[in-house]
Formats: sequence, C-alpha cells, structure tokens
Amino acid sequence: MSESLAHKDGSERLNEAAQFIESRTRVDKRATAVVLGSGLGNFAEKIITHITLDAAEIPNFPRPSVAGHHGKLIFGNIGGSPVILIKGRVHLYEGRTIDDIVFYVRLLNALGVKTLVLTNAAGGVNPSFNAGDLCLITDHLNLMNVRLHMAIAAGKKTFYDDQLCQLIKKTALKNAIGLHEGVYAGVLGPSYETRAEVQLLRRLGADAVGMSTVIEATAAHSLGMRVAAISLITNKAAGLADEKLSHEDVQLVAEASKEKFAALMCAIVQAL
Repeated sequence: MSESLAHKDGSERLNEAAQFIESRTRVDKRATAVVLGSGLGNFAEKIITHITLDAAEIPNFPRPSVAGHHGKLIFGNIGGSPVILIKGRVHLYEGRTIDDIVFYVRLLNALGVKTLVLTNAAGGVNPSFNAGDLCLITDHLNLMNVRLHMAIAAGKKTFYDDQLCQLIKKTALKNAIGLHEGVYAGVLGPSYETRAEVQLLRRLGADAVGMSTVIEATAAHSLGMRVAAISLITNKAAGLADEKLSHEDVQLVAEASKEKFAALMCAIVQAL
C-alpha cells in the first residue's frame, strides 16, 4: 500500500474497501449480515458459499489477532436466503481504535446491507444461565470506558431492533431452541472478571458479560441498520466459577454448542 492509513480519512478507507468487494462479487442488499464471535466460526460450514474474502485482501480492513477470530468475509446463502458472514472481529483490548472496531459495520452499510445480527461468546452473570445456553440481548451496559456519541433513535427503547428481536424469539420457539433474554455488559478486557466485579455487574442488571458487541451495535443503530445480538454462554462469569477460566475453555464450549447455535442462526436467516 503506497499511502499510509494515517493519511486517509474514514470515508476514503471505506470507499476503497467497498469498491474492492464490489469488484469481486455482487452484494445482495437483502442479505443478513452475521458477525461470528469467539469459537463460533463453524457456522460458516452451514452456508452455500459464493465467495470468501480474507481480511488481508480487503484494503484497510482491520485484521483480528485473537484465537477463534479468523478475519474472513463470506458471501453466500442459506436455503436461498442471502447471508454475509463476518468471521472474526477486532477488539479494543488488542490496542485497536473505535474506528477499527466499527469499520466492518460502516462497510456493510456502505454496501447497502441493512440487517445485522451480532453474536458473541459471553460469561453468564445471571445465576440461572449455564454453559451452552443462548441469550438474546435486549439491552446493554457499555462499561468499556469509550463510547460513540450517538443516541438511541426517537421512538426506540434500545439500540436493538424490537421487530427483529421478536422474530428471533418466535423462530427459536418454533424450532424448540431454548433462548434466554437479558442485558449484556460490555467490558474492556482482556482479563476476565473477579468475583466482586461479577457481583457488581449483577447489581447493575447484567445477565451476561463479554468484550465486544456494544460499540458495534451502537454504530449500526446510528446508521439506521436493524440490529440484534445473541450471546452463547460459554461459562459462568469468571468470578462465579471454581476453576480458572481461559480463552481455550471458551472455545471448547463454543465447539460443543455449535450445532444448536448453527440451527438457530440458520432458522433466523431463512426467516428474514
């Protein structure tokens, strides 16, 4: 690349990435975009793939460095319904900026995509949540010490689209897939929570905790996109567990839960 990213403004970076993607494939604006969280990349095996683009190919696209985040954009369909998978995201704890975190959200919007389902691996703060459970995020707490200066749109209660969330709940019920509802606490990381921090999160109203999603959801909502988010509960939040938690443990639970997660996501995409 002949020109440093430091000398490019955000719109120029987005335009370069969008033009590259449009030169490689026709983007179906009806597509549901799905962001795959830690260890959830196996869902990609369920779609009929048209083309896969590596993050390294796409101009200016931030590349993940965390295990379980592969940095790929996959364009395809499920049962004839168009879908775009973002397989891997970047995080603030990797030393990334807010612009890096939301780059793919703004890119999807620039490509005309208007429906976004975020997924993540999360710790269960609610004591009734167990490893392998799924939780629809109804609202969030931004505890990352950074935030976008964007408000919830008039007439909306949260950043998450009510009609889209209702569709997801009905889809889960129709397919006999258990789905909790709750508030997600987004924290900076990368260390897991202490017992005292988990107790504080519970008092604040959190049901699950993780290190992503809230900034992306805020950005997508501000752009007029329909947003929903689903957590795979991979563990009791670190402070509630007797054993020491590791990222490898999170990935193992995600692997064990992949069929249930994939079944729900396939049903959601086909229902949209």
